[in-house]
Amino acid sequence: MSAASAPSTGSPPGNPGHSTGSAGATSSASGGAGGGAGSTSEHAAAPPSPRWPWLKYVTPIIVLLLAVAIIVTVTRDWNAWEGGHAEQVTDDAYVRGDLTPLSTKVPGIVKEVKVSDYQKVHAGDLLVQLEDDDYQAQVAQATAAIEAAKAAIENNRRQRELEDAKIDKAQAGVEQAKSQIAAAEAGINSVHADLVRTSEERTRQEALFATHSATQQRVEVAVADQERSAAQEASREADLAQAKTGLRSSEIGVETERRSKAVLESQDLQLVADLHAKEAALTVAQINLGYTKIHAPADGTVGERQVRAGQLVSPGTQVLTFVAETKWVQANYRETQLTHVKVGDAAEIRIDEYPGQTFRGKVMEIAPASGSQFSLLPPDNATGNFTKVVQRIPVKISLDDTAEAAKLRPGLSVTATVRTSH
Repeated sequence: MSAASAPSTGSPPGNPGHSTGSAGATSSASGGAGGGAGSTSEHAAAPPSPRWPWLKYVTPIIVLLLAVAIIVTVTRDWNAWEGGHAEQVTDDAYVRGDLTPLSTKVPGIVKEVKVSDYQKVHAGDLLVQLEDDDYQAQVAQATAAIEAAKAAIENNRRQRELEDAKIDKAQAGVEQAKSQIAAAEAGINSVHADLVRTSEERTRQEALFATHSATQQRVEVAVADQERSAAQEASREADLAQAKTGLRSSEIGVETERRSKAVLESQDLQLVADLHAKEAALTVAQINLGYTKIHAPADGTVGERQVRAGQLVSPGTQVLTFVAETKWVQANYRETQLTHVKVGDAAEIRIDEYPGQTFRGKVMEIAPASGSQFSLLPPDNATGNFTKVVQRIPVKISLDDTAEAAKLRPGLSVTATVRTSH
């Protein structure tokens, strides 16, 4: 054992490199083994290199392009996307119809209501009847007033005829007075010639009697003849004056009768005007009598009755509501949807009450202003703060099938689609 250990502890001094070399070899081997283990560990922990390294830029590029597209769209024309569609759809649409509130025009008591609630009626059907006794009496009174006015006109006409006869009589008196004047003037001329002759004869007889060439008797005869002729001339002149007075009286009579006729003629105009007033009063009475009956203005349906028999109503009292058979759709489109919508465009109507059924129609009218302009209090954007709100424009759509339209009820919800030609 000591022999064995001796060589191991001792070494020849001249051979020291052998041990050193062995140790170095051992260290190299150990180092080599350690180095191999370290290289295997590093190879297992390193990640694999990417196959397409540019993929990490795709998402930022897409986000950037979307942002650019949105900015360009908003800054250029955002509404063009909506207004350029060939089909414009809105669910802000409803069935519309003419709803007419029927009211009374005259006061009265309801005699009878001829219809029940929601009953279909035809044009001219009697709906409500008021008591009409008072109005019948007014018609009769107006009729009697017209008859009285006609009688007054007839009486005036006959009085004018009487005045015409009086004028003719007075005119005849004028002609007669003129004839008497002519006769009196002729008689005066004749008597005047006798007066001249008898005056000359008297003068001659008186001259002869003064020379005792004639007798007293002859003178007295000549004087009597001359005085008789003078008396006859005076009588004829009195007749002439009387005839002239009669002429004047007749002429005055003619003028008086003519003026009386003129008064009657003016009264006739007044009586005719009064007759027209009485006829107008009769017309008013007949119209008021007609107002006691309320008829259906057209074919349609009545709403709920609001009066009953025996009820006192005044002018303007609503008795019921009438719904006409004609129906249409009012679609309230946004202003941005009406870029290419025009009258005549085809439309499809879908009504909530009839799911799965499509009605055909066409654009009939487009409102001339937005709905806000027709509101009770239109907006005034010139005051206060301003916030832009998209306005809606009512579009009236008529249905092609009138029979189908007649059965619709105003107020039903609708989805309307207009197909533009754009």
